[in-house]
Amino acid sequence: MTDETTLFGSINVSPRAIATIAYHAALQSYGVVGLASKNLVEGLAQALVKDPTNGVEVHYDGQEIKIDLYVIIEYGTRIKSVASSVSNTVRFQVERALGMPIGEVNVHVRGLRISNYD
Repeated sequence: MTDETTLFGSINVSPRAIATIAYHAALQSYGVVGLASKNLVEGLAQALVKDPTNGVEVHYDGQEIKIDLYVIIEYGTRIKSVASSVSNTVRFQVERALGMPIGEVNVHVRGLRISNYD
């Protein structure tokens, strides 16, 4: 996916590795309860096999990296603030890990969840 050639050889980073970094960065953001699947088929597959990239899509068109996140947010938090925070956190973490700029980070809110305070 992302290719870089150095004096010692080339460096290739797969979309799955980038998705894993974005997944963990999103889960660490305030107000995010979890990540959701993009559609029903992916949701059924996730029920059978745990995937660390669930709810994250990475696209690379040869010029820039685009990341789509499908999140579930804690009920009672400001959705816009949480989504903005998730976008900034994921962008920072992925850029720090890769050393190259990210084109877009799109956050899709798939639902709200009320936590049990029992």
